[in-house]
Amino acid sequence: MLAPLHSLPPTRFCETLKHLGIRRVCLRFDAESGRVTASHPELTPLADWLAGNTRDFAEHEAVFLERGERSGALMGAFIHQTLRGQAQGGLRFWPYPVLDQFLSDGLRLAQGMGRKNALAGLWWGGGKGVIVRDPDAPYQDESYRSTLYREYGSFVSSLNGAYITAEDVGTRPSDMASVFATTRFVSCVPAEVGGSGNPSPWTAKGVVCAMQAALEVAGLGTLAGKTVAMQGLGNVGAAMLGELLKSGVAQVVAADISPANVEAARQKFQDSRVALRVAERGDDGILATPCDVLAPNALGGVLNPTTIPKLAAKIVCGAANNQLLDIERDAKLLAERGVWFVPDFVANRMGIVNCANEQYGRLSEDPAILRHFDANAEGSVFQVTKLVLLRARASGQTPSAAANLLADELGQVAHPIWGHRTKHIIDDLVRTGWADAPRLTHDAA
Repeated sequence: MLAPLHSLPPTRFCETLKHLGIRRVCLRFDAESGRVTASHPELTPLADWLAGNTRDFAEHEAVFLERGERSGALMGAFIHQTLRGQAQGGLRFWPYPVLDQFLSDGLRLAQGMGRKNALAGLWWGGGKGVIVRDPDAPYQDESYRSTLYREYGSFVSSLNGAYITAEDVGTRPSDMASVFATTRFVSCVPAEVGGSGNPSPWTAKGVVCAMQAALEVAGLGTLAGKTVAMQGLGNVGAAMLGELLKSGVAQVVAADISPANVEAARQKFQDSRVALRVAERGDDGILATPCDVLAPNALGGVLNPTTIPKLAAKIVCGAANNQLLDIERDAKLLAERGVWFVPDFVANRMGIVNCANEQYGRLSEDPAILRHFDANAEGSVFQVTKLVLLRARASGQTPSAAANLLADELGQVAHPIWGHRTKHIIDDLVRTGWADAPRLTHDAA
């Protein structure tokens, strides 16, 4: 008996597409019928699985997939809702053992990006790019990466502006240069070609602002003298460590699965207040560290029924996307533990703020960006974090529910010029046969 498509490893799914002569896939939500349709009849079971994934699928407007012609990698563009503007979100490069994990991650990340963009006051909708990293591929080789990311750029170009890509986990600034070589629908491009470059320092600074707001609402003062535990010391985590030390924390305890990241942080921050360690993959011990603030800065789903009972933090506020494995269930578990939770898309907006509007030019000290760090400015990270937490407390909702409600209300405000143009682009891509051109033979891949 053949395994369901959604349960296949991504490499097997690509082999199946190759056998069927398919390179491009479109899974689209039809609002009139309330159904998800597939570009090819053979893929209808995948559309049915998507529609039945009630945890992660929220009437996303479309999911576009393509098999790289030279790399063979599976790549996707996930589009949630775009009334507020074109779908925008970073490009993640990560291994997924099973196709449904890849699809679920893309769906959740796209919805989260829409909410983040709305709360940040940006005229963008929710989108996310994901490339499946094949463990057997030479993914550290620069030549391979150049080919892979140029292919992704061509894939984005084929979508006619429905999705604008950017940098995310696993993608480097040099990779964004390769994407930029084959598409104009990209931000976070290198500074030497007029872009904003690596957004990580801004993201880190914004999360620290959110920590300060959460401490104030909780009646715990400021970060001065506090202990912060961090999971993840990548680009954002390392920058966050520097911001925390400047804020006067008493101690930062941090762990990362990468020895190189830990060593780089150790060399950069030779401070007695910093305690660093290398964690084995799957080791979530850092989450149980007694602290005032816990910052999950790695991947999603780390807060769940297994880890939440172990928490010894008063506040959880980090940079990782989708920290809750199940938003409704796990937000309630945190509330029952008396833990103040700052939803990720409330805290980590600054990466997309920094790069979202590159096309309008840049200033060395841009007030359109710096206002987000001003604790007294309307709509700043600090103010929105306070608003969400105070609404949650007043209404008896979880902070996630309060943030989702606020963000979804803002997401229904149409772009002042191009409201829902992206939906028209998606309709046009379907009408003109995007998924059927080209349809490959067995020997063409």
